[in-house]
Amino acid sequence: MKPENLHTGGIKKSAAGIPAVLISFKKVVGEAGWKRGLKALGHMNQKKGFDCPSCAWPDPDDERSGIAEYCENGAKAIAEEATLKKLTPDFFAANSIASLNELTDHELGSKGRIAQPMYLPAGGHYYQPISWDEAFRKIATALNSLSSPDEAIFYTSGRTSNEAAFLYQLFVRAYGTNNLPDCSNMCHESSGVALNESLGIGKGSVKLDDFYKAEVIIILGQNPGTNHPRMLTALQKAKANGALIVSINPLPETGLMGFRNPQQVKGILGIDSHLTDVFLPVRINGDMALLKGLAYALWQLGATFDDEFIREHTTGFDAYIEHLKEQDPQHLSAACGIHWQQIMELAHLLKDKKKIIACWAMGLTQHRNAVDTIKELVNLLLLKGSIGKEGAGTCPVRGHSNVQGDRTMGIYEKPPQVFLDALERNFGFKPPQHHGYDTVDAIKAMHAGRAAVFFAMGGNFLSATPDTEYTAEALRNCLLTVQVSTKLNRSHLVHGREAIILPCLARSDKDGGQFVSCENSMGVVQQSKGVLEPVSDQLLSEPVIVCRLAKAVLGAKYGIMWDRYMQHYDHIRDDIARTIPGFENYNEKVRQPGGFYLPNCNRDGKFDTATAKAHFNIAPVTMIDLADDELLMMTIRSHDQFNTTVYGLDDRYRGIYNGRRVILMNQADMNTRRLKKGDVVDISNDHGGRHRVAEQFVVVPYPIPAQCVATYFPEANVLVPVDSVAEKSNTPVSKSVVVKVSLRSQ
Repeated sequence: MKPENLHTGGIKKSAAGIPAVLISFKKVVGEAGWKRGLKALGHMNQKKGFDCPSCAWPDPDDERSGIAEYCENGAKAIAEEATLKKLTPDFFAANSIASLNELTDHELGSKGRIAQPMYLPAGGHYYQPISWDEAFRKIATALNSLSSPDEAIFYTSGRTSNEAAFLYQLFVRAYGTNNLPDCSNMCHESSGVALNESLGIGKGSVKLDDFYKAEVIIILGQNPGTNHPRMLTALQKAKANGALIVSINPLPETGLMGFRNPQQVKGILGIDSHLTDVFLPVRINGDMALLKGLAYALWQLGATFDDEFIREHTTGFDAYIEHLKEQDPQHLSAACGIHWQQIMELAHLLKDKKKIIACWAMGLTQHRNAVDTIKELVNLLLLKGSIGKEGAGTCPVRGHSNVQGDRTMGIYEKPPQVFLDALERNFGFKPPQHHGYDTVDAIKAMHAGRAAVFFAMGGNFLSATPDTEYTAEALRNCLLTVQVSTKLNRSHLVHGREAIILPCLARSDKDGGQFVSCENSMGVVQQSKGVLEPVSDQLLSEPVIVCRLAKAVLGAKYGIMWDRYMQHYDHIRDDIARTIPGFENYNEKVRQPGGFYLPNCNRDGKFDTATAKAHFNIAPVTMIDLADDELLMMTIRSHDQFNTTVYGLDDRYRGIYNGRRVILMNQADMNTRRLKKGDVVDISNDHGGRHRVAEQFVVVPYPIPAQCVATYFPEANVLVPVDSVAEKSNTPVSKSVVVKVSLRSQ
């Protein structure tokens, strides 16, 4: 049967504009009312306000818009936080776990803010209220009853503040484990590995101002119009300053093509600002072949490589050039799905350019060869000397608003020795030295019974992770699952023998006059201070939750000043300052309007590698072999969601309305399978001998390369095998899933 009411229209030619403004206001006012809603919007991303809880795109260093320093999806995110709807004990008493599980992710998230701690007893079917003291006692009893600290897993979402993240990892390591998986493991872990090995730092090197000085901006595997909409303003300004914009993506995303800036007269009048100059619809996982082909074409043209930069700042150039000489252009063209003539035309455009910025997101990081693909992109920048100069560099665009800051604060299952030594020196205990579980390993450990307590500081673990049924089995194996949350999500309903929900303050909520801080995609650390009255007096901040948890579990062990941290967050920042390089005088610098930049060796033209030079990388081009009845699937977001949070059922830029269970297909692939628009299919695979199926997806013809399909996550995460991961980073390959499609009987 066909999902009811889903319909499709044409693909939009431009993003944002007046429709985005109207939808934003309607959402915010509908959830929070005029006064509360406008107050939240007026303070979001302002220098004396709070950081957007959505993406990590940076705020301008200079003046910020007093009208709207936010985007449509940022407004939707704040509407969910600022909502006046709340879930009281009466709600949970009236709704069983089974009945809540029948709701969609969108319906769950729309119920409102969780207003008090809730507890699900063993064998229970309804959450019931529990006091904070009793909740911490139960968690402490479970943790202290384990035979080893490594039987506990402590997950973190990217919205956790610097202060909460630092305390969280401090508590976890004082408890005795490095089991600190986080959402980075599933998104930009491949970027961190590749950049660290090639350039000596796992972060991007550019500032926002570099976009306005760039000659070329290459955007790969990224859809900024949906995932980082404020980036469109930067691209528009860069284009006005003469930058050439190249977009490489399997789908022709609206936000890459045209932009109606609602803060400009032309945008208000509906006049499009054309963004992309060159669009290359690469095959899924064809980026490595395309980048290597582009480097080959530049070499063949006798392009202007930066010989002085290469000689003084890199190693491996000669071997890389010999590797290029061995390439077959036609093989590279076939592997990426782009005609060789188009690759040569782009090479001509880049031939004499030096100021090149490369931006990328999940379209590059979630493949088996992701690390080598990103290194190949770095190779291109090194050839042109496009590192460590104005208007040039690397720009991995992060998702969650503080996911980069969490890693800086020590949320990492493989902590560097220098960080562990600093903890030992400053806090008087020896942290565990062995590596902990990342996200995929944590799922496997729970599934195998090697881990029994799962604690999540934010996020929606079940919906965010791969292989949904397998992950659900893993969580159900636990003795206790704990979620620190603002709103209801699927992870509250797929739980261990016992489950606890700890409701926390959101980014926009007042916290007794305190502020926290976040780090954006470009290494700026700035303060974030909520302005809204919390919807319940039973909410605690994340730093306070961690401190009270640590006191319950550790007591006075090691003499760590948990009470002092709760009294004022300046004390947390003082200890961050003496533990983590770059945070000296933290309390002083974070109070500067707009915050401060962290040190970045690449930005200074330096490389913190073993050789003190940047490394060219040599890797083969690999292709995923598909049988005649197989397709290569990537999971994507709709415009009405951010990560696992679904705001609504429309993806208006792609012309899909009132439904999410869709599969975007090339018309030729539809013809081969005798499918037509609107048919309902099941999608399946049998990777590793385990049958996976996602049922009732509506076929939508779309301009996507042949043998490639796209579906939304989390609906299609059930198809992503838990043991299909990127080499070195262990990131699930959510963008390279081999599937079959079968028509459902009518």
